[in-house]
Amino acid sequence: MSERAESRAKDDVAAYRAVELIYHSYLTGLILMLASRAGTARAAEVVFRTFRRQQLARFVPGLKKLGLDKLPHAVACAQYHYLSNQVGGVKVEYVYESDQKAWVRYPPPRWIWSGTAICGIPSEVSRAMLRGWHANNGVVLGNPRLGFVCTGQTVDGQPGLEGYYKEWDHDLTPDERLQFSPGEQCPPFRTDLAPRLPENTWPEERLQKVLRNYAMEYITSIVPETIAVLGPEEGGHLAGAAARLVGMHTFDDVASLLGGVDPGAEGFAGAFARIARGQGDDAELRVQGATATVRQTSWRLMAERGPLSPVVFDAWNELWVGAALAHDRFMRVDVAERRDRGDPSWCWQFR
Repeated sequence: MSERAESRAKDDVAAYRAVELIYHSYLTGLILMLASRAGTARAAEVVFRTFRRQQLARFVPGLKKLGLDKLPHAVACAQYHYLSNQVGGVKVEYVYESDQKAWVRYPPPRWIWSGTAICGIPSEVSRAMLRGWHANNGVVLGNPRLGFVCTGQTVDGQPGLEGYYKEWDHDLTPDERLQFSPGEQCPPFRTDLAPRLPENTWPEERLQKVLRNYAMEYITSIVPETIAVLGPEEGGHLAGAAARLVGMHTFDDVASLLGGVDPGAEGFAGAFARIARGQGDDAELRVQGATATVRQTSWRLMAERGPLSPVVFDAWNELWVGAALAHDRFMRVDVAERRDRGDPSWCWQFR
């Protein structure tokens, strides 16, 4: 991304918020689509793989960034979830009990299941998140005695997803790394005893970027994992169908966040380019006659994934097809160039 593009995006807080809304909605919508169309077991597998991938990529570096890597493991894990999710805009609580036991709790409303979406999430899908991330922290830290005990799930009607990290006095088997104990309850949360981020390390501008990145990283993981689990035909179809629906249903809110979208192809292309720059891409808009063209050489969302099936792009692109349909159902959207197919850039034409 060019310095000029980064500078434009840096100042566009509204575009950051629009990007966060789009991808947050896509995450929830795709999981609902999988649970209702592909079945609970396969939806849970996608969610497990999504969270395991993020745990392997983000957990240990995150501990160091947050200055938690020298703490006792149970405490470090619970504080990591508290601080990292809080930065991402997630409602979360932390309670220290001992160096060997520390709680983390996500009260309602759950960020990931925004609004009424929680009514469509099976218990197994919620458990898959814990299997993917929380149950693997001890493995990654090289501590076979560390596990996670879940004491409640919001999707089961309990007042929050909660549980504690505990370091036992013996090594845990793989099946013991995630346990369930619904009879226990998290102690009261006290903000004055909770860890805090240094203000000089996390200024407001950085926090705005983190909110954007937090939502984007879920899509970086879940779309390729959906296609890996279900295959390119079914996985691509469901990921694309969810994207189109989300694009259509979030467009009015996105337009409002952006301060309005002008009519016609040029108006939509301008908003599209602004959102692309808000994602960190080097999008450029050109208008010639009745055709508006947006070109970019980067695709920050999937930059770290390496070679991907072209179906990943096809599915993701349905977000913008859906948004275009909501803006003007007679407008035509074409992808004229694709870097994943050897072209020098990605290029959209709106007419």
